[in-house]
Amino acid sequence: MKNNRFIIIILLLFISSKISAQNTVKYELIVTDTVVNYSGKEKRAIAVNGQIPMPTLTFTEGDIAEIVVHNNLKESTSLHWHGLFLPNKEDGVPYLTQMPIEPNETFTYSFPIIQSGTHWYHSHSGLQEQIGMYGSLVLLKRKDDPTFRKGIDDLPAVPIILSEWTDIKPENVHRMLANANDWAGIKKGTTQSYSEAIKAGHFRTKLENEWKRMLAMDVSDVYYDKFLINGKNESQLSQFKAGDRVRLRVSNGGASSYFWLNYAGGKMTVVANDGNDVEPVEVDRLIIGVSETYDVVVTILNEDIAYEFLATPEDRTGSASIYLGNGKIQLKSRMPRLNYFEGMEMMNNMMNMDGTMDDMGMDMSYQKMDMNRVMYPEISGNPKRKMDDKMENDHKMDHSNHAMNAKQDMVTLNYGMLKAPQPTTLPKDAPVRELRFELTGNMNRYVWSMDNKVLSEVDKILIKKGENVRITLYNNSMMRHPMHLHGHDFRVLNGQGEYAPLMNVIDIMPMETDTIEFEANMDGDWFFHCHILYHMMAGMNRVFSYEDSKPNPYLPNKKWAYNKLQSESNKFHFMAENDFATNGNDGMVMLQNTRWSFGTEWRLGYHDEHGYETETHIGRYIGKNQWFMPFVGFDWRYREQNGEVEKNIFGQTNTKNQRAVLSLGAEYTLPLLVRLQGEVFTDGNVRFQLMREDIPISPRLRWAFMVNTDKEYMSGFKYIITRNLGISTHYDSDMGIGFGATLNY
Repeated sequence: MKNNRFIIIILLLFISSKISAQNTVKYELIVTDTVVNYSGKEKRAIAVNGQIPMPTLTFTEGDIAEIVVHNNLKESTSLHWHGLFLPNKEDGVPYLTQMPIEPNETFTYSFPIIQSGTHWYHSHSGLQEQIGMYGSLVLLKRKDDPTFRKGIDDLPAVPIILSEWTDIKPENVHRMLANANDWAGIKKGTTQSYSEAIKAGHFRTKLENEWKRMLAMDVSDVYYDKFLINGKNESQLSQFKAGDRVRLRVSNGGASSYFWLNYAGGKMTVVANDGNDVEPVEVDRLIIGVSETYDVVVTILNEDIAYEFLATPEDRTGSASIYLGNGKIQLKSRMPRLNYFEGMEMMNNMMNMDGTMDDMGMDMSYQKMDMNRVMYPEISGNPKRKMDDKMENDHKMDHSNHAMNAKQDMVTLNYGMLKAPQPTTLPKDAPVRELRFELTGNMNRYVWSMDNKVLSEVDKILIKKGENVRITLYNNSMMRHPMHLHGHDFRVLNGQGEYAPLMNVIDIMPMETDTIEFEANMDGDWFFHCHILYHMMAGMNRVFSYEDSKPNPYLPNKKWAYNKLQSESNKFHFMAENDFATNGNDGMVMLQNTRWSFGTEWRLGYHDEHGYETETHIGRYIGKNQWFMPFVGFDWRYREQNGEVEKNIFGQTNTKNQRAVLSLGAEYTLPLLVRLQGEVFTDGNVRFQLMREDIPISPRLRWAFMVNTDKEYMSGFKYIITRNLGISTHYDSDMGIGFGATLNY
């Protein structure tokens, strides 16, 4: 008995000594509104401790993290620790792992640091990440860690977080995307209008593109006013000298931008991905997906030269730079403008008329076959390469030292090149749960989903602790999707066998099929979603839920909270437009979410002969492509006809002079994006109508037309001046010709 007591005392002392040996590292984070000026205009942003990006948080494996968040905003917030293994209640997802941190509240996150690597953290509330709530998170290895790599883990390191800035309020960005507003394309010069197509010799390509009911080719959704590295467009680290090797801990904290990474001092050595070591691999360039992290080692080659580390968004509409070293700046060549019509031609070949994709027999996976290569002039040799004119006027820079990559032997990183330094196999005797998801989307209506369902239309996916979960992901959309799993790393089955790399984000290119697997060894509910912020808010999410999980003290009513989470990814968006013309007013308002549409149109003349009319439709989009929408409606119109009786083409008497009828109908999107509408009214009349309002004649000029079986017709043009203003002219069979201004929201 005495011996047992002695053993227990020794054990308690040992545990006590281990606990006391753990170092608690505490950060206080104060979240406040601020005003920034990245583009010449002052705009609202969110700062933490007075800075954007948020402060870099540094811990060492074995520490206890204690992070106190003071919310001084007028709205709720949260913080998610991207890529970290932690108790579910500390994961920072409002309505899934905790309640939102309300205004003037303080919330403390506390969790042990049980891993190392480059990670980052960000708000998981609404679109706050877009306006400043992102920061680097560095977890250092202990020096006695058996995986410590001399020559890599002991190099001087620089945390780098990439981001982008838009002067447009993020909620408006999302609303414009949902309304298929092409202002971003105008700003980026990517409208791909018919006049541009003819000039480029691609009229047939453009026609086929619209015949297959597709919008213009693009590689990103949003126009950004500025791109940033650590919150600045340009900066310099002068402390490095010739011969220094520097580890750049790069996180992509952008809301929706992928970035190409290039270094003017030559090749980069990739040593880690998503916080996990990989066997070093030398590359000329790599693309970092939204929310991914890469650690790369670069060398300062010569004294008195500062080498540019260049981050270029995938659409190549700008860049951000950090210069390493002291002295004359050596630039990296700017990436040339994309050949969009070549991309459109490729897209046409791969899209079937029914909206399905055709991989043309190619086995695409793990970024090994970049279909966008046809758009890269630096690969295809297209002579359209342009240098940034601004730089030609900057005399402080040495342009003779532009580092031009050889075209043919350029090494670009792909997932197939990543290999873990140690085996990563899962428990062999564990049961395997196989899952398959198809990533689906509808660019025309900006609906992003999995298996054609958004989060609000599905339940949580139950998994059991002790299982190995294997997921096959097929991207059946025309956009890339960086899929992120919270709280776990997964193996990417890229052909490296037991050395498959570990990640928590996998970028899946269009038509790729990738397989991942992870050990279900946690507890609680974990988010799995596309990390393009606007795709996530549009519904491309799922939740893995462990069976028999312990209650979460931060979520007393989990069912209610999950309903709230679901509703946040299926919000209604509003749009309105009115043409103030010399012959009357044409306008509409619309409220839509993933499936439902509530819309009213009006045409209001200035006197009784012109007439007045409104049409209201309440419909629900059906099918994968949402080309079909049945609806019920209400039609009211009045026009003084002076005894004249009109008939439609079916011989039915038209009652325009005094009409108030209900209707039942449907709308279908035809090839060339023409909308066919058929409607039966309660007075027995039938009407069919064809219309389209956004035919891109030139980058800013749009043509609209309408014709129906009531013998009405309209044709008009609109020239887009600003995001909310255009000038227009049209001829209407009821109201004649008019000129005016169009306002839209």
